[in-house]
Amino acid sequence: MPPPDPQRRASLTVLAGELRPELHRYCARLMGSVIDGEDVVQDTLMRALAALDELEEAAPLKPWLFRIAHNRAIDLLRGRALRAAEPMDAAFDLADPANPDPVEMLMRQEAVKTAVSRFAELPVAQRSVVVLKDVLGESLTEIAALLDLTVDAVKGHLARGRARLREINAQATALPAVRPASAAVAYYAALFNQRDWDGLRALLADDVKLNQSSRPLRTGAADVGMFFSIYAGIDGVRLAPAWLEGREVIAVFENGVDASPAYIMWLEWRNGRISLIRDYRYVRYVAADAELVLAPQAAPAGGGAI
Repeated sequence: MPPPDPQRRASLTVLAGELRPELHRYCARLMGSVIDGEDVVQDTLMRALAALDELEEAAPLKPWLFRIAHNRAIDLLRGRALRAAEPMDAAFDLADPANPDPVEMLMRQEAVKTAVSRFAELPVAQRSVVVLKDVLGESLTEIAALLDLTVDAVKGHLARGRARLREINAQATALPAVRPASAAVAYYAALFNQRDWDGLRALLADDVKLNQSSRPLRTGAADVGMFFSIYAGIDGVRLAPAWLEGREVIAVFENGVDASPAYIMWLEWRNGRISLIRDYRYVRYVAADAELVLAPQAAPAGGGAI
């Protein structure tokens, strides 16, 4: 086997950085979760780097990355025993014009505005096609090639998926329920906002891990403790307990005038100590599509949902 091509790996790294937000928009809607979607993106990029030397020299990298992401998401969905894709059947008579008509544009706008979690109610084939077409703007031909379908099958999934998505949106409630913060997360946020870095370090388990997506994993209380040293040098950052997809998270505001958080964190605990910190500072697109709701004591006057 020939040695790895450093130039090609560099090209993949640059492209991956440019495509991460778009990959996340796709994976988050396939998984029905912005957090799970980012996990798929990370896994995709690691798998791509490992398999790059097996890819033909002339093969385009973007569709290859999306195919890896799609296959990984489908594997995870099957592992969770979610609904499998429905069988292919007769195609609907859908065009793919360069300048779609007003009805077509309204359908695309509805898909873009639809909450990420609602896509999980679509069968997987419909979900994939609707996201690729209406959220990411891919052509029918490109979608067919990516998903290994005929164009007619893509049209059929698109028509059914759009119709089902309209039903889901019509039945959906406006906002997730507001829930109070746990004592542990409220205490963590309070210590952070008071700049009590030693108090925060005391909460770390000896084998704590820090995951920052595109940055190397930090392990151990001493190494992860440096995380707080970095924030100690940044003025104006404020934390607020929040809820996202049924998970308790932390909204990060970078200054006192921001109405919406810049990104999120979340923590895992073991025996009263922090065993894992997930910090999304370097992948802020995760928060862009998030249905984030501040805990009551953290909500600004007249606010609640982000």
